Amino acid sequence: MASLQPLKYLVVPPKVKHTATVIFLHGLGDSGAGWQPVAQMLQQDPALGHIKWVLPHAPPKHITLNLGMEMPAWYDIKSLTNIDTREEDQAGMLSTARSVNEIITSEIDALPDVSASRIVLGGFSQGAAMTLFTGLTTERKLGGLVALSSYLPVRDRLKSMLSEHVKKLPIFMGHGTADPMVALRFGKGSADYLKDQLGFLTVDSSQIAGPGVRFEQYERMGHSTSPEELDHLGAWLKVVLPQ
Repeated sequence: MASLQPLKYLVVPPKVKHTATVIFLHGLGDSGAGWQPVAQMLQQDPALGHIKWVLPHAPPKHITLNLGMEMPAWYDIKSLTNIDTREEDQAGMLSTARSVNEIITSEIDALPDVSASRIVLGGFSQGAAMTLFTGLTTERKLGGLVALSSYLPVRDRLKSMLSEHVKKLPIFMGHGTADPMVALRFGKGSADYLKDQLGFLTVDSSQIAGPGVRFEQYERMGHSTSPEELDHLGAWLKVVLPQ
């Protein structure tokens, strides 16, 4: 196997003493810089100023869905049809998961105050699919997972790869009702699969965060985020990564 090239990334440093990290993976065709304004905005809240944001850049890949065009991607996508039956790039996901785990390890090694439980892995769209794939299979006991406008990939394989500790993970999932790229039914179906087939608990909005899956849908939101979703995410992070 060829050696992996470490992922490049940008960092939004914490405002105060660093005691927690969010690693956030962008969507197809984007870069870490696309989510830098969101990280900086959330950091303006004094209760989130201790969080360092690591925003990796996906390497260029040829994407079958886009007629083989090369663009930043975590894995190849062959179609956007039914996620239960379509062919998926498992090899690409495994390769990216190894690279993301290297970043998690480097964060833990760089600062004694940051353990795996003080790291949240998150992402948007394709990056969120990678978040779920990586976060549910890693040996590290992370603080939580964030999956925005996305879906649970390679479900059958994930069922056999699931790490023992992950059912205690807080997971925040958000999706727009008007998403034209990743339909709402894929996001909601993924949350339901985690609960009904993999045994995760349901977390409702009044709890904010806890072990299990909190799924929120946002009216008229497309394949993007919104102030309401980011407010919910900020409140969730305060519980999962308190000062």
